Amino acid sequence: MGTGGIKHVRNQLLKKEQGMSNPLNKRLFTLREAAHYLGRTLWSIRELVWAGKLPIVRDGKRIFVDINDLELYVSKHKTTYV
Repeated sequence: MGTGGIKHVRNQLLKKEQGMSNPLNKRLFTLREAAHYLGRTLWSIRELVWAGKLPIVRDGKRIFVDINDLELYVSKHKTTYV
C-alpha cells in the first residue's frame, strides 16, 4: 500500500472516530447526527421533537431519529414561491 492508501485509511478511521461515517448505511440517527443531516442545530432538532413534529425512537435513555422520518419532514416542508 502506497502513502495515498495509508492516508485514505487514516482519514476513514478519523471520520469514524468523529462520528462521520457514511450516513446512508444507517437508519437511526442520534439527535446530533439528525441535526447535521438537516443542517440545523441540535437544539432546533430537540425543539422539533418536543413539539411533536419529529418522531423519535427510544432505546432506553438513548434517543434516535429514523432517516425515513427526516426525509418525510423535509418533503412535508418543501414549498415554492411563485
